[in-house]
Amino acid sequence: MANELRWGIIGTGRIAHAFAAGLRDSRTGSLHGVGSRCQSSAEGFGREFDVSRCYASYQALLDDPEIDVVYVATPNSLHLEHALLALNAGKPVLCEKPFTVNVQESNQLVSEARKQGLFLMEAMWNRFFPITVRLRQMIEAGELGELCMIEADFGFRSTSREEPLLYDTRFGGGSLLDVGVYGVSLVSMVWGKPTKIVSSANIGDTGVDEQCSAVLSYDQGRMGVVRSSILADTPQEATFIGDQGRIRIESPFWCPSAMVHSKGDETGQRIELPHTGNGYQYEADEVGQCLLEGRLESRQMPLDESLQIMATMDQIRSCWSR
Repeated sequence: MANELRWGIIGTGRIAHAFAAGLRDSRTGSLHGVGSRCQSSAEGFGREFDVSRCYASYQALLDDPEIDVVYVATPNSLHLEHALLALNAGKPVLCEKPFTVNVQESNQLVSEARKQGLFLMEAMWNRFFPITVRLRQMIEAGELGELCMIEADFGFRSTSREEPLLYDTRFGGGSLLDVGVYGVSLVSMVWGKPTKIVSSANIGDTGVDEQCSAVLSYDQGRMGVVRSSILADTPQEATFIGDQGRIRIESPFWCPSAMVHSKGDETGQRIELPHTGNGYQYEADEVGQCLLEGRLESRQMPLDESLQIMATMDQIRSCWSR
């Protein structure tokens, strides 16, 4: 494996563009190739990012011996298929969130990675931002006292015409899988698996959840409240509330650069830790560091937690049919 990791990207959509742009600021790797379903799309992507290895199929990209690691950037319902394709080609994988569309698929993916002895990580990019790292340090240091509640919302206005895949159940559409996963993952990062879940959703005409809310309950009365929407813009903030203070991650909490630490009724201290580039390089560098150290999973985004997060989202969705 080269000293600088050579990335290949499966897919040429919006998220693939964002990740490719982020790699420009990576400390550990650079974009080396792209695979698409057609040559023209791959070549257009290659021209934009100055990449000459442009393949008309995903398998052709994976067959390239100079590709060290692969980022899967296809629609939600295709994550399992394409991540397995990469693993079976002997490539370590960073798979865009949500990991898959249900815990059965996630279990299959993790089992294969462990069987092959290959690195695998869910691309929950906000977990690696400087603000999130500082947040975890503050919570672990007890700066909020006993943490009682976590609230997170992520909603934006869209239409089926603007984003058809988001409204299509065949592609894993809906607000929970697309953006609600950020809130579920944030609560999981601190407390892990909930003991009880209550949830409600508005299911639209196409069969996807257009809005949903969930209360994740934990021992000692602790609660995580998560809301998501594809119908309306929401504050997109996250708040951590303890018995000795609170921290509010300013909008957008999923791409954070500042938070406010308050105690009692005081105005609070604003902490700014601006991210460089578009922020996607942080997760790429986490993968790079893990691979260079010979680790098969991330300590900050471990596979068992990705499985637990998907199981939580399955349980959230099971509430909607009761």
